[in-house]
Amino acid sequence: MNLQCLQIINQFTVSRRAMKRSLQFSCPFQNLCIITKNSRRQCQACRLKKCLDIGMLKELIMSDKAVEQRRELIKKKKQRRKELPSTEEPKGLDPQQEMIIQELVEAQKKTFDISFSHFKQFRPINRNTNHQLQVNQTSPDQVASLQESQEASSRLLSDAEPHQDPSGSANKASSQIYSMLPHVADLSTYMIQQIINFAKILSSFRELSIEDQIALLKGATFEVCQIRFNMLFNTESGIWKCGPILYNIDDAANAGFQPHLLDPLLKFHYMLRNLELHETEYVLMQAISLFSPDRPGVVSHDAIDKCQECFALILKTYIDTRRSQPSNLLFPKIMACLTELRTMNDEYTKQVLKIQDIQPDVTPLMMEVFSNNP
Repeated sequence: MNLQCLQIINQFTVSRRAMKRSLQFSCPFQNLCIITKNSRRQCQACRLKKCLDIGMLKELIMSDKAVEQRRELIKKKKQRRKELPSTEEPKGLDPQQEMIIQELVEAQKKTFDISFSHFKQFRPINRNTNHQLQVNQTSPDQVASLQESQEASSRLLSDAEPHQDPSGSANKASSQIYSMLPHVADLSTYMIQQIINFAKILSSFRELSIEDQIALLKGATFEVCQIRFNMLFNTESGIWKCGPILYNIDDAANAGFQPHLLDPLLKFHYMLRNLELHETEYVLMQAISLFSPDRPGVVSHDAIDKCQECFALILKTYIDTRRSQPSNLLFPKIMACLTELRTMNDEYTKQVLKIQDIQPDVTPLMMEVFSNNP
């Protein structure tokens, strides 16, 4: 707004008051005054005349009562806008979204052996403490928790191990660099098989081309596996309870994995588990991770992106409408956890391939999933 506009507005304001009060002004200089910013106060008559000449109409000037009513109306509208977000009820899940959740939950139940009752054919557990790794924790409470539970968890782990046939395994174990690698590889393979079956049940996954299905599974298997493992994680003891077998972070270290993966991985499990997610939220997390359109080798980017957006919207709506105490921060916290997983994915793949070069006990399925070949 320039100076001339301000001058005109000020003139309108004064002239409006004069007309509303029916005041009569007279000019002592034959109505020939030049009205400028500096001289506007010298002659009210010429000032009013100038306002009328440039378009001000007396009949359109609002009365004091009308002005007050207008101000009151504006005030009420502002108040309603402020109250609207708090009084408006969030919309619930529509029938299609309910069906998608039902499909995901049923697929989870069919493909996630949460009791590990069918995990039987595996190579023996050998916890060789020579390669045990102390992983840095993310908070003093977590440090204290794991330090206090270290001895207890070791006893629990030993007591919980199923009885296995030790014949022929002792000599082989003594020559292994990573004592837990054979067992951890079998555990990972068991989880991978279930994740593949989970994806195959989903109608939106089956509609994709074989190339896209392979690309999505190769890219998301590690992330989905960790999301499922998180459902078994105990933040007080730092232990994953997989049915009768208990694991801690040292088992991964004894399988050859290094601190720059295990440190953030353990931090992730504490962070996600402390959110106290529902089963539906865990399953939607898996779907969002699985349908990532930017995985290497993906062709149908738009279709996959649309699916991921749909799952994210359902998760947001579920949090807003199905939790007894909705939290505006829960959804972004979940998405932040998915981002953390994504950053660890490449490092995990690198370490698996490096471990296999040192000690070839990684299973063929793991190598197929985590190899760099499309």
